[in-house]
Amino acid sequence: MQNLQMELLQLLKEDCRLPLEKLATMTGATMEEVAQSIGDMEKSGVILRYSPVINWDRTDRERVEAMIEVRVTPQRDQGFDAIAERIYRFDEVKTVYLMSGAYDLLLLVEAHTLKELAFFVSTKLSTLETVTGTATHFVLKRYKSDGVVFEGGKDDKRLVVTA
Repeated sequence: MQNLQMELLQLLKEDCRLPLEKLATMTGATMEEVAQSIGDMEKSGVILRYSPVINWDRTDRERVEAMIEVRVTPQRDQGFDAIAERIYRFDEVKTVYLMSGAYDLLLLVEAHTLKELAFFVSTKLSTLETVTGTATHFVLKRYKSDGVVFEGGKDDKRLVVTA
């Protein structure tokens, strides 16, 4: 991957609303080079979507979030991929990671109510034939997500240097 593309990815990760003119100035490239590079990354699947980081606690939206550790039996010739695909197709599942350690998959799930989330775990997730166990951890409060601090994070981000 070219240096320009890596620079653009970092800048877009910090603020995906930056205009082409500003991206060009910040990278030292022309607007045409920036537009072409971003277009290439979108077409090749490097950039999948532009999305804001939202502090849902400051909205009226009611929701319950949980992280679920899932132990599974991998399938012959497909490993964990087939079961991960089956799980990530559920609407409640927002994120799926393959993990090392005591469990195989880590899910970030959300539902409108605790009852809906419990129903998902008990009737959809736990009943899958390859799932051998789950452990559900409810999110009580978010402090930081995707590098964004939710409370008190407006201060200078630079580290203090003392002599």
